[in-house]
Amino acid sequence: MTKTILVVDDDPLTCEGLAALLRSEGYSVVTALDGRGAMHYLSTEPAPDLILLDMMMPVHDGWRFLDERSRSQSLASIPVVIMTALGVASSEWAAALGAVGLLRKPLEVEALLETTRRYSRVA
Repeated sequence: MTKTILVVDDDPLTCEGLAALLRSEGYSVVTALDGRGAMHYLSTEPAPDLILLDMMMPVHDGWRFLDERSRSQSLASIPVVIMTALGVASSEWAAALGAVGLLRKPLEVEALLETTRRYSRVA
């Protein structure tokens, strides 16, 4: 069964690039340009197997998304990997926010693919 990845990033080129890379690895990919779009997707479609989340987005950022996600039992069970260039970010910081992993921007392809394989939910 194909695993679905939800990529949430305000940069359309990043979304397109990640989607193309992940699709070439056999994943189904959905994108959202901010947390609001991601929450809308999660409220209307089947849950993805993994969410790749940028933190620094206008309108509805990663912190707000994670806060809203944590209030829903069904959404809180979806693994999230944070993608960020924030210098203060660490694995402990990501875990404290409710994420299972952290990828530093600029993203390294092998780290992205390994992390995606590791944290995609088993269907």
